[in-house]
Amino acid sequence: MHHIHRQILAVDGWQPFVLAQKIENRVAFPIENLEVVPRSPWRFATRAIERNVTHAPWQISRGEAARMRAVLRAEKARVLHVFFGNVAVHLLPLLESVDIPIVVSFHGADVTGAIATPGYRAARERMFAKASRVACRSEALVEAVHRLGCPRGKLCVVRTALPDLVFHERTLPADGAIRLVQACRLIAKKGLATSLEAFAELVPRFPRMTFVIAGTGPLEAELRARADQLGVGGRVHFAGFLEQPALRDLLTSAQFFLHPSESVNGDTEGIPNGLLEAMAMGLPVVTTRHGGIPEAVENGVSGMLCAERNAGEVAAAVERLIGDPALYANIAADGAAAARAKFSREAVGASLRRLYEGVADGRGSTCCQPGPLD
Repeated sequence: MHHIHRQILAVDGWQPFVLAQKIENRVAFPIENLEVVPRSPWRFATRAIERNVTHAPWQISRGEAARMRAVLRAEKARVLHVFFGNVAVHLLPLLESVDIPIVVSFHGADVTGAIATPGYRAARERMFAKASRVACRSEALVEAVHRLGCPRGKLCVVRTALPDLVFHERTLPADGAIRLVQACRLIAKKGLATSLEAFAELVPRFPRMTFVIAGTGPLEAELRARADQLGVGGRVHFAGFLEQPALRDLLTSAQFFLHPSESVNGDTEGIPNGLLEAMAMGLPVVTTRHGGIPEAVENGVSGMLCAERNAGEVAAAVERLIGDPALYANIAADGAAAARAKFSREAVGASLRRLYEGVADGRGSTCCQPGPLD
């Protein structure tokens, strides 16, 4: 994942060494120091036992843990950082057998699903007990991880790191050919159905408006059908997965970025990466009061915040900005400034450096006050 790769490379003064169990897309995610410890051939059996018998998390084998420990010793590792909470519970045989500080990160989706079930409670407690610090990408996520059982004194906020992005000053087209964009995985919590309904409300008033949805996912067929039902299928373009240069070109060409996130069976967002990247590029965002989003977007200042599942409010926010070019320009500029201030590589790298130095120096959970490290 791009946001994890950027965090790994953000910390000046620390040399990252990546320990993985499989690798993909090495060219797209260059890492100088990396070693792969292959998965046990018996993992399928342990996962089957979890699903059908114990309903507790499967664990890596003793052999896998031993090989990982050997790598950590050889590299003289000072801190072990596990980048997803739901991965950390599977790594307990390693975590409970090393004598270096451990940091566990949560990003959003890893607080829901199996990890939140009663069968995982004991493993969660052991993982939280072993972790020196538990880093979350938003204050809202801190509360969610606390509800999973993590002591508040171990929790802190470390934001996601943005890539280097070019700010594009933009104006609303005089001919009304306004382009809306949403870029994300096509899943329910991204609020894509709300985006389509809002777009359908806007089209009668802005007949040259179009909507581009970039990304892939299990809801694509359903969303295409919904666009047709709303009578806007011919104005909605499903662009599929876009590589970063093509995605940046799309965001540069647009006038609005929609991301009306919503909670689905307890599954919430941290702060969506696509939303932050759009802001940093000067693209006004219309989003929702959901998860950690209000920590990045101030309503009417750096973006527009709406209620979840409220297509009418999303449409009204877009229409308000179209009718007020000065507000549109101010939100574009202030959104970019806000995103860059909190989510730059330098800001996130400084947070991680303080975190690593604190646990490595033996201050553990007292290395800083619970809450934001930025």
